[in-house]
Amino acid sequence: MSKLASIYDRSRVPLYIQVASVMRQRIDTGFWMQGDKISTLEELEREFAVARVTIRQAIELLREEGLLDAQQGRGTFVSGKPKHNRWLNLATDFDSMIASIRENVLKRVHIEENAPLPELTEGEGKVAPEGYTFLRSVQYNNEEPFSVVNLYLAQHIFAKGRELFSHVAALPNIAEMDDVSITHAHQTVTIGVADPETADLLKIGLGEPTADCRLVLVDGEGVAIYVADIHYHKSCFALRVDLLEKTGPRGGRKIAGKK
Repeated sequence: MSKLASIYDRSRVPLYIQVASVMRQRIDTGFWMQGDKISTLEELEREFAVARVTIRQAIELLREEGLLDAQQGRGTFVSGKPKHNRWLNLATDFDSMIASIRENVLKRVHIEENAPLPELTEGEGKVAPEGYTFLRSVQYNNEEPFSVVNLYLAQHIFAKGRELFSHVAALPNIAEMDDVSITHAHQTVTIGVADPETADLLKIGLGEPTADCRLVLVDGEGVAIYVADIHYHKSCFALRVDLLEKTGPRGGRKIAGKK
């Protein structure tokens, strides 16, 4: 078995998607510039150690994304570049989180009451005894989708604003409920890949990287009342933090023997 074959086997992502991801990265970084003719099918076969049909599938995927243009008799050319507009800075405190999504435009694509219970890990609170409503939505910026939100909302919270939660972001409204206490807001950020449903809703390629944020709100009774898994389009996401904001400036130290 070749070294590449063993690398491919580490992933459950289809082979052509793995190849397309590398090719997409080359366009993204400028290794292949817009207008450039990329390597031939034969060269790509040898480089990636895969069958020609796999290369063709990868090229077709990138063609559908507007990144490549296959011209019969001439070869395949770079016709576009992945969008980069990292306008979304993920909030690192609760108030900033609320402010950042208050005006978001969203479209609910699925609502299911009495949904299966969400999976909770240690420290994320206990399951709401009355169950949950599941809400899936897509959030938009400049009419372009930038995130998919899969939310489990405790049934008693959903019942407080059934019509409201069906049309607007839930979090800002929960924060304004006088009879709801929030004692913990656990946020975890990881890197993932787009599954078929997320890829379709975000209009990106299957298996493309996503920034995944899990947010769990726990009330005063220790119940997880809000359990959200949010998948952000990679091109909109950034995490910017001043690492000296809390400690203040650090003074330089003199090096021994120097004035």
